[in-house]
Amino acid sequence: MRFTDLVFDLYGTLVDIHTEESDLVWEKTALYLGFYGAHYSGPELHAAFSAAMEAREARAGQNYECFPDIPFEEVMADLFRCKGVLENAAALGVNAAQLFRISSIEYIRLYPGVLKALADLRKAGYRLWLLSNAQAVFTAYELRLLGLEDQFSGILLSSDFGFRKPDIRFYHALLDTHGLTAGKCLMIGNDRETDIAGAQNAGMATLYMHTALTPDHQAAADPTLHPLLLPGNACRYEYEGDDWQQLGPIITRL
Repeated sequence: MRFTDLVFDLYGTLVDIHTEESDLVWEKTALYLGFYGAHYSGPELHAAFSAAMEAREARAGQNYECFPDIPFEEVMADLFRCKGVLENAAALGVNAAQLFRISSIEYIRLYPGVLKALADLRKAGYRLWLLSNAQAVFTAYELRLLGLEDQFSGILLSSDFGFRKPDIRFYHALLDTHGLTAGKCLMIGNDRETDIAGAQNAGMATLYMHTALTPDHQAAADPTLHPLLLPGNACRYEYEGDDWQQLGPIITRL
């Protein structure tokens, strides 16, 4: 077995999700803040949130290799405090963040065959890891909802670390914390610019999945890089689609 560790992205790789951060979502979230004395209109809350997030990101700094990730609930808590709501602001920020997320979700579901594929890959001897650009305040609960909470040897969510893919520090957080060897890891993700570019920079082999949630400007999978067409020492694979009933068995052959 060439790879010992499989590293998965989440949204667009294992999970199909559609969210709509509409004016109505901001209005409902503003109503929640108002219940506790922090009065905003929907547009005011949206504008205040965006400004607060941008200010935090500016303080964190960003360059080609540094990609900060700011916890959503901390910004919401700040917006309570800005209106003089100091007691329980942190807890209220968590609740507001989760209400916002729930209100924005139009659907969330696993791609076909995900749970069986993960079970089969573990049975085949692989260790499975999740490395996701995600807000823990949302995603920890979504993993539970979808039955993914106990599928991995470790789960790393970017908001817990303050940086996100393709920041190489996020990959090293996985490699160094768990004692993994980059050359024995295969990163599987649906975004060339985050999942794939970052993993390659960290020395991992990669499998790019072109799915409906891949950014529109990114190219479809190159059929000449299909995993079954390449030699055993290849470091770059590409796969078109999201059907884990087919992809799971393919990975076991690498």
